[in-house]
Amino acid sequence: MGFFDELAEYGDVVHCEFPRIDAVAVFHPDHIGDVLLGQGTYERWNFDELKELLDYEIAPRGLTFTRGEEWKRQRHFLQPMFGLNRLEGFSSAMVEATERLVAEWDDGEEIVINEEFSRLTLSILTNSLFDFDLGAHRQVITDAADELQTMADMSGLGAVEMLLPSWVPTHRNRRYTQAMDAFDATVDTLIEERRANPDQYDDLLTMMLEKEDDHDYTMADEEIHDHLITFLIAGHETTAMALTFTWLLLATNPDERSRLKTEVRTVLDGPPTADDLSELTVTEQVAKEAMRMYPPAGMLFREATTETQLGGYRIPDGTKILLPQFTVHTDDRWFEAPDRFRPERFTAERSDRRPDFAYFPFGGGPHQCIGMHFAMMELKHVIPIIARRVDLELLSSPDPEVNMELTLQPSEDIRMRVHE
Repeated sequence: MGFFDELAEYGDVVHCEFPRIDAVAVFHPDHIGDVLLGQGTYERWNFDELKELLDYEIAPRGLTFTRGEEWKRQRHFLQPMFGLNRLEGFSSAMVEATERLVAEWDDGEEIVINEEFSRLTLSILTNSLFDFDLGAHRQVITDAADELQTMADMSGLGAVEMLLPSWVPTHRNRRYTQAMDAFDATVDTLIEERRANPDQYDDLLTMMLEKEDDHDYTMADEEIHDHLITFLIAGHETTAMALTFTWLLLATNPDERSRLKTEVRTVLDGPPTADDLSELTVTEQVAKEAMRMYPPAGMLFREATTETQLGGYRIPDGTKILLPQFTVHTDDRWFEAPDRFRPERFTAERSDRRPDFAYFPFGGGPHQCIGMHFAMMELKHVIPIIARRVDLELLSSPDPEVNMELTLQPSEDIRMRVHE
């Protein structure tokens, strides 16, 4: 992350080279918008060069890595499941899972909130989108998520090991292979169980197995397998990190925590419902500010598919485009005192005064995160419930180091003590 802070000193469009990779880092919102909205000129970079070098391939037919017409068909097929009318039905699952977690915490207990929130968001995801009880599957999914995070860790020795092909028998590669083999088998089992009982469910997995869209497109089993992996891993880990850093910041900013609690007492008579969410403006501002300071994705990646211009510079075909959210989100041209936690930055009036892509935790354009509304709805359910029920006292560092892994991760556990 410090490397990108240094790059930004050279300007808003900065050329940089890595082994086998010619890249440009982009720091100005206008140019970021050009990239994210430039369908036909820029595509998502799916790391083909690294896959060939390292012999790694994770869910290649999933929504994260497909491109062109295949991606368009998949997105059109899956989008209705994430429509606002459908999301309202997930409210009760979000409430029940959060209240169940908080009820498990004892007064005075010390908890590791990054682990607790990972457990919570995985439970919400599986009960909402896939309608299955995790049971014995939980540890398999958690292990796979942990090993994927470790495999993507670009700090310290992790960056060296990352450059070794998967067939090199390092301890990390063996752990990764074992975890992903178990995860693949679990996903296949879930698909087989659902296919055997198609009439019992009305969820995303059932829709992928049965539905044919208005273009006569039906998903192949390989696609379904890779989508399930994508949603189970990315769909819970990003929101878990948003919640982790939200509560880290609230624990170290008592005035903002007090504002949040006041809203919760004023707006809600009990747990939030879908109808309450529009009134939870402070809650939304808190969540957005946390994702400004600690964007869960950390950085987005694109590739120029034709020679083009960006910020007055020639961008050759095949150039990799790096969009570092963690640097742009803390640029004092767009955010006054960017190292301060100030949720009021996200009032509608102040947001309207900023360039459109000064803040882009969910990306933008046609590839904007399909789960954006689901994630914001989840945050606006979980944060008020916890604020109403407990106070969380920070026991670990108020300013932990963060690692750029699959998602932005604290380098050490965030420990807190629960007070009713």
